[in-house]
Amino acid sequence: MTDGVTTTTGAAQQRAPLWSLTWVKIAGGFIVPLVILALWHYVTTTGIVPTYRLPTPWSVVEAGIELVQRGELWLHIAISVQRVFIGFAAGSLIALAFAAIVGLSRIGGVLLAPTLVALRAVPSLAWVPLLILWLQVGEESKITLIAIGAFFPVYTTVADALRHVNPQIVEAGRTFGLRGWSLFLTVQLPAVVPSVVSGLRLALAQAWLFLVAAELLGASMGLGWMLNDSQQTGRVDRILLAIVLLALLGTITNAILVVFEKAVLKRWM
Repeated sequence: MTDGVTTTTGAAQQRAPLWSLTWVKIAGGFIVPLVILALWHYVTTTGIVPTYRLPTPWSVVEAGIELVQRGELWLHIAISVQRVFIGFAAGSLIALAFAAIVGLSRIGGVLLAPTLVALRAVPSLAWVPLLILWLQVGEESKITLIAIGAFFPVYTTVADALRHVNPQIVEAGRTFGLRGWSLFLTVQLPAVVPSVVSGLRLALAQAWLFLVAAELLGASMGLGWMLNDSQQTGRVDRILLAIVLLALLGTITNAILVVFEKAVLKRWM
């Protein structure tokens, strides 16, 4: 009887959906980009779209090789990654603190939530002149703008999750003598870990979006600066190169957070 149950279980595992397999997910993720690349190559090489409007894929590769040979491309990438990382880390940490205040305190929610909702509606470029006035055009203004972009996804997601933690679980923790910080670490934080990680992933994506606006603040290096400079000089190949690099870097950093998410959820859940 046991052997029959084991055989049935094994057969069920073998019949797992094809799209749930890791290698299939990875391979499937390349399908759409490859189709886009093939269409891009076709419309440019056949003359359907003139190359001065849309350069061929190889022209974009050549533009990257040219910048590598001049020693500029890796510097652009390194500077942009550094700005995103610092701004993302700073914005996320501050957001977690505000989320805890608003999500765990009724007074904090009443006093802070309406103001933060209003600030969230301010477009990223609206901060640019104010940051230039306050912080000039150095690294501080750029990192601050990226931090603003990273702040709101984390704050919104985590504050909302903390407000909706099951009160019965919290009350059960209190019956065991947990209060304040110990209650937060033992009961409330584990309950919102998935929301924290989701907020961090959204914040990282937002940080890359705000990078381009940040590098308009008097920057002389970086992928956002390269976009702006290439637009002014008419280098469409470099514009596309910068877009592709931003997409790749965003994908890579998101994949790192996915690995982090799995490790954290395995630890806390």
